[in-house]
Amino acid sequence: MPKFQPLIDPSTLKYDQNGLIPAVIQEQIGGKVLMLAYMNRESLEKTLETGTTWFYSRSRQKLWNKGETSGHIQEVVEAYFDCDADSLLFKVRQTGPACHTGEYSCFHQPLTDNSKPDFTDKSAVLREVFEVIMQRKRVKPEGSYVAKKMDEGIDRILKKVGEEAGEVIIAAKNGSADEIGWEMADLIFHMWLTLGYLELSPDIIYDRLMERRK
Repeated sequence: MPKFQPLIDPSTLKYDQNGLIPAVIQEQIGGKVLMLAYMNRESLEKTLETGTTWFYSRSRQKLWNKGETSGHIQEVVEAYFDCDADSLLFKVRQTGPACHTGEYSCFHQPLTDNSKPDFTDKSAVLREVFEVIMQRKRVKPEGSYVAKKMDEGIDRILKKVGEEAGEVIIAAKNGSADEIGWEMADLIFHMWLTLGYLELSPDIIYDRLMERRK
């Protein structure tokens, strides 16, 4: 029994002259784009059948299963095709780095100066922080606070949430806007850390707030 039952016949998608279709791979929780690869009909069917990503290597001219040798598999959670039916999007749970260089995402080389993101919409920084948390959870770079807390487990993370909540209360009693801002930022960070540990998206919070607003 296939893990995913397609809603359309894969043969009706628009493959190129070589029988290939581009597939964008995106992290399901953090939303980070991880890689772009190509599938043919057979690799697409194997992806849907097994629940992990399979691609067609244009250089080796053969199918390959992502993570087969490295262990850095991609567990498919959702699959889409675009409005022209000529490209695919897979949302996955990534184990380890997606890039063969050891970087979490294949898209790690800046084309422009990205050192100072323009958060015109200030709420975008919340997604950026969560994306970084998820990346460090997966890759676990040396010296990372996030990686350390993830290894310590949920109880230690929740202990920090409690501590930060207490510091927010103290800051609010002191009435210092600057202090309140820093302490609330620390609290939100550790709330995001909790969601990341539990593999939950901040969308569960945004959705509840939207429901309240309605």
